[in-house]
Amino acid sequence: MAVNNIDTGEAETQQVQAAEDQRETVIRLTNVSKTFRIREDSKTLRDRVFNMFSPKQVRQIRALRDINLEIKKGEFFGVIGHNGSGKSTLLRVMAGTYPPDKGGEVEMKGRFMRLSLGMGFDPELTAHENIFLNASILGLTMKQIRERHDAIIAMAELDEFVDTQVKFFSTGMRSRLMFAIAVQAEADIFLMDEFFGGVGDLRFKSISEKIFQEAIVAGRTIVHVSHGLETIRQHCDRVMLLEHGQMVCIGEPNEVIDEYHRRMHVAQHMVPGHAPH
Repeated sequence: MAVNNIDTGEAETQQVQAAEDQRETVIRLTNVSKTFRIREDSKTLRDRVFNMFSPKQVRQIRALRDINLEIKKGEFFGVIGHNGSGKSTLLRVMAGTYPPDKGGEVEMKGRFMRLSLGMGFDPELTAHENIFLNASILGLTMKQIRERHDAIIAMAELDEFVDTQVKFFSTGMRSRLMFAIAVQAEADIFLMDEFFGGVGDLRFKSISEKIFQEAIVAGRTIVHVSHGLETIRQHCDRVMLLEHGQMVCIGEPNEVIDEYHRRMHVAQHMVPGHAPH
């Protein structure tokens, strides 16, 4: 009987895998690289004079290197890596903000939107004004913003501060307002950059988690770039590890996070003068 149970379990796993494989691919990156070319200006007046008629030096930075990736409809896909590994550049290439280098292709099926807490936020404006500014950046019409304005204020718990400039808000108040606006976005694919960074206190984090699941995750495709490994571990179906613009591995969250920790540990011990534990 034990053998039959194992066989049944394996069959169910294979069926789930087959169903996942049949889902539509909504994001496809083929041979995607991104190179930034930075002109090196002369630092001193003497250098400027002597180099006046010389061609300027151009430094190339390879932010992404030959990324090949497919993400399925409804998948929650995480991207991790140290600072400068290319995570945010990858998200911007997906969004079309940066074009890939020649020969690279990016295919996106469905309406997509990049979400980053505070994107388009102006601290000199009031909460009321920032709702209209930020929500319009997210693609909402003036009619939609007016209809949702009071709900946004209520969710952010800022009823008494509607006409207060955001620069006078505490970090928690700003974070609540940012989140309350961001969850109003409507798209098939969300490209999220550190979306949960500093959302608020523990009580609001609990509320925002529920809202996040109901308003954004349900039925949508998510690509989440984050240093918050517990958030990645909790939400993601698959995770990709980037290092110096190159894809190291893709797999189950725990496996990829463990590989990230292993590489970070090795890197720490390679720093000159670092004493091993």
